Amino acid sequence: MQLLEFVSISFEFAGGTMIAFTAVMVHHRFLSKHRVDNKVFSMMKREQKIGVLGIIFLTIGYILRLAVFLSA
Repeated sequence: MQLLEFVSISFEFAGGTMIAFTAVMVHHRFLSKHRVDNKVFSMMKREQKIGVLGIIFLTIGYILRLAVFLSA
């Protein structure tokens, strides 16, 4: 059960970090470029995928914590 808790915490941390990273990068890009062109759009699409992966990791972490809670 300790391994499951560790994996859950790891997924939650990775997911939260990915989402925070994508938000920071988008803001940085707008501040530095002051415009939106095709390069910015393509980078934003890639960062959007990282953000979705982060949400998936958070969901997996929640489900694993729920499994630990229900099995106790």
